[in-house]
Amino acid sequence: MSFTALDFISFFCFICCWVGYTTFARRKAKTTNCLARCLHRHRIHWMNELLTREGRVGEAALLANLERSITFFASTTMLVLAGVLTLFSQVERLEAVIASIPYTATPNDALIQLKLCVLTFIFVMAFFQFTWSMRQYGFLNVMVGAAPIDPTDGGDEKLRCYAKQMAVVQDQAANSYNYGLRAYYFSMAVLSWFFHPALFIVASLFVVYTLYSREFNSKAVVAITSGMQILNEHEQKAKASRAK
Repeated sequence: MSFTALDFISFFCFICCWVGYTTFARRKAKTTNCLARCLHRHRIHWMNELLTREGRVGEAALLANLERSITFFASTTMLVLAGVLTLFSQVERLEAVIASIPYTATPNDALIQLKLCVLTFIFVMAFFQFTWSMRQYGFLNVMVGAAPIDPTDGGDEKLRCYAKQMAVVQDQAANSYNYGLRAYYFSMAVLSWFFHPALFIVASLFVVYTLYSREFNSKAVVAITSGMQILNEHEQKAKASRAK
């Protein structure tokens, strides 16, 4: 197997980018406004509002729409896996195609098979994340179905705690979905490894930059943060009116 030092460095960089960014994003979300942190507050408010409504058809439709997106990715992942596994029987043809592209590193059968194994592992892991997310949304549906109507219009602290637990389950489902999407992003970086290890390093860093920009510095984050502040002010006014 012609596994060069640059191949080893690029793969090590890829692992550091994925694991490092996941750890960084999880810790930074605890202190900085980002998609995960702000959406958590929105979900708590949503579940609190749900307890005050008699008809919950809208909530059921919203949850079904969320599950539909995850189901699409889970099904797509199976198709992608089938395609990647098929490539194992076409390694020589794939090697010839890569060798015909200018400036690519010299390919060989064993190294191509290793790269296909990495891709297979990534999509298997993505499939597990998507299916676990689907199951957790199923758990949330059960909790929503069991939730009573709050006769105090949000004043019952025990029901507010129940609403928070529903939001936690929804958070966990969304996190699993996010991890599955993140696997797709990093699989794009692995594709560049078939051409050159140096390109693999650049692609891995670019994926990290893209994820950070979207999760922490995008316009969507600004809008969601502003919405969270408005909801917090509304909730404080509602508490003050109930206290009177």
